[in-house]
Amino acid sequence: MNKWAILSGIEGNLAAYQAVMADIKRQKDVEALYILGDLVGPREEAEKLVERVQNPQPGELEPLICKGWWEEQCLILHGLGMTGEATELLAKYGGDTVKLLWDSVSRPTVQWLRNLDFGFSELDCLLIHGSTVSVDEELTPATPPIQMLDRLSRMQVNNLFCGRSGLAFQYQLQAGSITTGVTTLDSPASPETVEISSRQVIGVGNVGRKLGEAIYTLYTPETNFVEFKTVRYGVGKGFQGKSAKAVSL
Repeated sequence: MNKWAILSGIEGNLAAYQAVMADIKRQKDVEALYILGDLVGPREEAEKLVERVQNPQPGELEPLICKGWWEEQCLILHGLGMTGEATELLAKYGGDTVKLLWDSVSRPTVQWLRNLDFGFSELDCLLIHGSTVSVDEELTPATPPIQMLDRLSRMQVNNLFCGRSGLAFQYQLQAGSITTGVTTLDSPASPETVEISSRQVIGVGNVGRKLGEAIYTLYTPETNFVEFKTVRYGVGKGFQGKSAKAVSL
């Protein structure tokens, strides 16, 4: 059965990306490749990584790429973002990282990043960096179920794949119902019951943040099966796969 390979958080790490691509080629049955944001990052090899991604090697899939948090920071630094100052980047990482990001990602590359999609809707799935609310929202196993349901309901999908947190997880919402009502000063409204089907949010892991270890996700649309893959590269390299742990609520 055909699978999707879903990556996020490469963050300019060329070695990690190449190790993951080699592992994907070993799978034989991958039909689509998604990169859910944070392709670039404050690394000197960021430009080489972008060139590598733009020019797949023989036998590799051409990736579908959407914007992530680091792409947004690049746009802000170059005066192309929604805000004028990179205050969040500066507060979180400091001035040295701001300068390194500026030096690592060229203006032509920033223009290319500017044209990337916000996310992808395929079958009953949404693939996005953060959430349906914003690119910087982190969905994690600790996120309340009602919040997860809201993020799924905004696009009317059953499967939401995201990469902002950098975590690999499978968060399942079981079928059920929600009863809502509004009380005003005049009179209470009649309660309304909404039936909810089974849905899930999948954190796809992070490829480039942890040196020597890259995590990505394989998804089989036909069976709705999720598998996390851990690729080790560099000294003592190897690779392994494991099925996802589910968080059922």
